[in-house]
This record gives sequence, structure tokens and C-alpha cells, in this order.
Amino acid sequence: MSPINMQEKAMALSSSTAYSLKHRLRDYGQLMKFRLSLSVVFSSAMGYLLACKAGIVWYDLINLCLGGFLIVGSSNGINQIIERNYDKLMTRTENRPMATQRLGLLEAGVFCLILGIAGVAILGLGLNKLTGLLGLLSLISYAFIYTPLKRVTSWSVHAGAFPGAASPMIGWVAYTGQIDTGAIILFIFQFVWQFPHFWSIAWILNDDYLKAGYNMLPSKGGRNKNSALQSLLFSVALLPICFAMYYFHYVGIYSTLLAAAVTIYFIYTAFALYKSLEIKDARRLMFTSFFYFPVIFIAFVIDKI
Repeated sequence: MSPINMQEKAMALSSSTAYSLKHRLRDYGQLMKFRLSLSVVFSSAMGYLLACKAGIVWYDLINLCLGGFLIVGSSNGINQIIERNYDKLMTRTENRPMATQRLGLLEAGVFCLILGIAGVAILGLGLNKLTGLLGLLSLISYAFIYTPLKRVTSWSVHAGAFPGAASPMIGWVAYTGQIDTGAIILFIFQFVWQFPHFWSIAWILNDDYLKAGYNMLPSKGGRNKNSALQSLLFSVALLPICFAMYYFHYVGIYSTLLAAAVTIYFIYTAFALYKSLEIKDARRLMFTSFFYFPVIFIAFVIDKI
């Protein structure tokens, strides 16, 4: 073989390896649900900042973000491992790495196990034991309680709301080392928000969910007044919770009034869905829910600072 051909072959092999590595990393990112994991880390960081009284300990904040990211990534990966045969049936999930078998079962399982152990260790040893315990309970409840329940009952959403609401509380506990009033308020706040948030997504994707046997809306009738009413009621329940942080002197009145205004708009979008029962209003409620906590948390943190 001539030197030119050998060089071309080496370049082709190098390019193929780089391409393969890029796609492998992308598959691991999809398995972890990279962007979702980052959003959960944001909630934890906000909880930590709201708990701060004597300044930020950056080493602790980094441990919180890293450990939380690994735990959420592990939970998401285990979820996809368990649901791999059902993900094939839905348009939204049919291209996931486990559904397409781009990642092997053993490989994905070991990857998720390493992430989970590392995440719990970082929270428990790098911060405090209670934070590590809460992280472990969140992983177990999401991966092994919420996930199997999805095909059994629509009440799975309530089970999934517990680990979903834990992130800001974990951030708070990472700073304080205890579950006090502030931690409980943040937990309840995010717990209640999850229902209109998730049900708006389930409303949009209901047909796709049904392909895999998931009945995620709260009413057996699916997209009906009962399902929309429950979303509306949980949205209304957010309003008094907005004032709890102020009542217990964790934040000031201006950020509280902003939170209340954002919540009133959130309620309005839920009411619009109740009136119309149309997917376009479910989509507006969903997008409003995406921005709801970032706006409120940032306002609370700025007010506290």
C-alpha cells in the first residue's frame, strides 16, 4: 500500500472514531436527559442561595450541583432502561438510545449505577448526611416507584411529584443541614406546581402516551373538564404559597408581589385551558410553567441579597 493510501486510511479511521465518540456521548446525554438534569440542578442551587445567611460556600455549592446532576441523570437513565420497550411505541421517545438499542442494557445499567453512587456520595460526604439521604430517596422513588406506576395508575404523577419537588429542598438542606420551615415551604411550592406543569404536557402528548399504555391525565376521560379543573385547582393553590416565604421572613414584599403576579398569570392560563379544552391552551400553560420557577426563584434570590 502506498504512503498516500495509508495516510487516507488513517484519516478515515480517525474521522470515524471521532464521529462514533461524538454520537456515543450524545447517547449518554440523552440517557441522562442532560437539559432536564440541568434544570433540576438550577432549582437546587436556588434553594441553597435562599437558605444562605452568612455567604456562599462555593465548594458546597459546586458539590450540590455536581451531586444533584449525577443523581438526576442516574434516575432518568434508569427510567429509560425500565421503559425501553414502551418508548419504542411513542413518537416522542422512539429514538432514545435504549429504545433503539444504541446502548446495551448492561452498559446503560452500569453507567447509571456509577452516576447514582457518585452523586449520593458527593452529597452525603461533601455536604451532609441528610442531603445525601434525600438525594438517595429521590433517586429510588423516581426510578423504582414512579416509573413502574406509570403503566398502572394516573396516580403515578402524585408519586413522581415527591422526588420532583425535592430539588430546592435538597439545596436548602445542603446549607442548613436540617429540614426546617423554609425547606418545607420550597418542597410544597414545587410539589404543587408539578401537577399543572405535568398535566399540561400530558394533555398535549396524551395520544402518544396512550400508544404505550400510559394514562397520565388525572381523569379517566382524558382531555376533559375534570382533568382541566384539577390543573386549575393546583394552580390556584400556588397563590397562598407565594406569600409563605414572606410570612416567615425569608424574602421581602417586592419579590413576593412579583411571585403573586406571575402566579395569577399562571392561573389565567390554567383557566383558559379549563374553558377551551384545546391543545393550544395546554401548550400555553406548559410554556408558562417552564418559566414560572426561574422567574420567581431569581426574584427571591435577588430580593434576599
